[in-house]
Amino acid sequence: MSVAVITLNKGRRAHLTRLLEGLGRGDPPDRCVVVEIGGDAAPYPDLPFPVERVPFPHAGLPLAAARNAGRRAAGADTLIFLDVDCIPSAGLVAGLSRAVAERDGLICCEIGYLPAGAVTDGWRAADLERLGRPHPVRVFPPAGAVAPAPQPGLFWSLAFAVRAATYDRLGGFDETFSGYGAEDTDLAFRAERAGVPILFLGGPRAYHQHHPGYDPPLQHFRDIVANAARFRDRHGLWPMDGWLDGFARLGLIAADRSTGIVVHRDPTPDEMAAARLPDDRPF
Repeated sequence: MSVAVITLNKGRRAHLTRLLEGLGRGDPPDRCVVVEIGGDAAPYPDLPFPVERVPFPHAGLPLAAARNAGRRAAGADTLIFLDVDCIPSAGLVAGLSRAVAERDGLICCEIGYLPAGAVTDGWRAADLERLGRPHPVRVFPPAGAVAPAPQPGLFWSLAFAVRAATYDRLGGFDETFSGYGAEDTDLAFRAERAGVPILFLGGPRAYHQHHPGYDPPLQHFRDIVANAARFRDRHGLWPMDGWLDGFARLGLIAADRSTGIVVHRDPTPDEMAAARLPDDRPF
């Protein structure tokens, strides 16, 4: 089965270069599709697999639409979606591809979150393995094993694989989720409803390169509010409830969401600055 890796890039050229380098150090995909949201036109490095640029200029961050654009360009039986800030381990492509060939599902691999300054030019895989911290909420099985996710809300889109036919049957990511937030959880809920399981694969890892983060993510305030309401209308519960609670504590929205989200105001620059995570926080 042919394999395509799909990633999105907007202003993350250094991260993208390391992602591509990581793919080149392991069993490579048949091709890599880079959806360029930010208009980056610089040439890619020479690699042992073809890299296709898909121009998708947009002022915002249209994650659902951009991932679907990547799928249309993939031309492969197996799709591996990998966020641009992730460096794949040498066995990631082969491991996810093998798991997808054996099981029809949305298959996530484990992520090792790297601290600031952990990745430089000339990075070594052993250093990433040593420094990468697992996410405390998502527990993965031993290497080579596949286990069902405890619930679909634990699906993450930053590193997962799926059969192209299954992705198409599910309709891909729903592009009515505009910008950032809930588009991946919606896909997982629709997949579970359609009998497509959410699975965790032990062994292969992707290493998340550090970048500035916010808790709650105030830089995506309006997107999160709109997409949370859309998700609740469809699935009957609130996604991203921790972030919504954080917005309420700041007085940005009403605490009572029983009849919907009432927006009081947008975050201020000072609130944005205060929400910035320190560099020693990997997630």
